[in-house]
Amino acid sequence: MNATVNVLCYKSKTLSNGEHPLMICVSKNGKRTYKSLGVSVNPLHWDFKKNKPKRNCPNKKQIENLIAEKLKTFNQTILELNSKQKDYTSDSLVDKVEKPFKLKTVNDIFLEQIEFLKISKRKRYAESCKTVHNSMIEFNTHLNIYFSDIDTIWLKKYEAWLRNKNLAENTIGIRFRTLRMMYNVAIEEECVNPDMYPFRSYKVSKLQEETAKRALTKSNIKRIINYEASNEREQLSLDIFIFSYLMGGINFVDIASLIKDNIVNNQLVYTRKKTNKLIKLPIHPTVYELIEKYHNPENPYLFPILFLYHKTEQQKANRVHKIIGKTNKDLKAIGEALNLPIKLTTYVARHSFATVLKRSGVKTSVISESLGHSSEKVTQYYLDSFENDKLKETINYLL
Repeated sequence: MNATVNVLCYKSKTLSNGEHPLMICVSKNGKRTYKSLGVSVNPLHWDFKKNKPKRNCPNKKQIENLIAEKLKTFNQTILELNSKQKDYTSDSLVDKVEKPFKLKTVNDIFLEQIEFLKISKRKRYAESCKTVHNSMIEFNTHLNIYFSDIDTIWLKKYEAWLRNKNLAENTIGIRFRTLRMMYNVAIEEECVNPDMYPFRSYKVSKLQEETAKRALTKSNIKRIINYEASNEREQLSLDIFIFSYLMGGINFVDIASLIKDNIVNNQLVYTRKKTNKLIKLPIHPTVYELIEKYHNPENPYLFPILFLYHKTEQQKANRVHKIIGKTNKDLKAIGEALNLPIKLTTYVARHSFATVLKRSGVKTSVISESLGHSSEKVTQYYLDSFENDKLKETINYLL
């Protein structure tokens, strides 16, 4: 049932000057809520039958404009609440008007989240969201729509459109996981009714190819560690791989940002850029040799990836992107020289870290062998959920 909103001269209250206050009266489900307009009139100047000021009312025009504007605001708020199919009471309607909210479009939410990710220094994720934003605009021609407009039919049409562009299954999956994340943000900000959530019936999990195996056995890891590099750059690439493998599968971006202050009481303590989670890892004995090897009193970073002259986030991102490309090129060559069964990359270290522990008898509750696209969440769960003594015990299985 919709609310009715009227303005009346409130005769139940008489001010010291003999006037009555003008009140907004919101009626819904038999309940009335009153809110003062902040003005009052003499009862002689108010037409109680027509519920408006008489011709001889002082400031008649200003009062009429105030009433019209206030009624417009209340009625607009009712429309916004109805568009989200969100129920409300007479009291909550008054609260919404007193503390107004903006009914954000899909475009609004996307742009706000992209900017938030940039401010949070999650540049790559922001770029990924921008790609999805552009894709949806190309599909729909605009995003001046509400999230309530995105239903299962809309999603199926978008999926068909993406498939006609011959995108890979996992790429389509990324598009939909990003859209689902934005929809959850809209729910959290009360921009759409949770009951309209389309991802209960439209399953994003189906949009994922089985990931090729990217983990090595302990014997192959030892072959990599014993590999003799042909030059300093190849040795650095090799050492970064070893460091990642021995230190919880830490990824390249986080390795690049490590400084000496991240070593605390024989632990590596850092915050993952992607998840913003605090990680604490016991340092493997072999890792101390690597840290000492690249120690440079003029550079605070543990590895010669970033330097003091990389000051801005853009400079750092460009440098990391450049070096990870060279590192993976070196690792590929090392993998081919060793005749490894899979292409060697920095990410293989992360997969291998978890898989070697599993095959060494570490409980499934500690770490899962099934990594794929959920690998970072599984590894994060492992690092967050077990006490340091348990981690000290498990790292002994790595070599």
